[in-house]
Amino acid sequence: MSQPESPEGLGLPQIDQVGFVVKSVDEAEKRYGALFGPFTRMDGSVQAATYRGREADAQLEILFGRSGELEMEFIEWKGGESPHREFIEQGREGMHHIRYRVDDTDAWIERLAEVGYRPIWYKQFSPEIVFAYLEREGDPLLIEFLQMP
Repeated sequence: MSQPESPEGLGLPQIDQVGFVVKSVDEAEKRYGALFGPFTRMDGSVQAATYRGREADAQLEILFGRSGELEMEFIEWKGGESPHREFIEQGREGMHHIRYRVDDTDAWIERLAEVGYRPIWYKQFSPEIVFAYLEREGDPLLIEFLQMP
């Protein structure tokens, strides 16, 4: 099979979310409220996800805003293990991932392996609800797949 080299070649759907990791969602709400508000806030904690090959919990606080049809997500890492922790511990803050809504997360994980992506954070909540974050070497931007009816 030839390797697809572009999103068009992969047949990815449109991006539906841009995710930012921030030190404080309170500050993000003040800073970006005029651009992406009003915001919805939620506890985004995840229990017993597979993180880099082992089970781990993460405590996260999330703000959701919009830019037209595009969801803007601001995530504050509060504790535990997740890609957000790595990002903050590297002294970074800002754009972290892009999300695609898909019908079959596992099939997309296999498909993106062809271009060097591998899953680093994965959780199946039910047969219908699954998410995964994928990374590839040398690329600071993560991809998230969300399977949810």
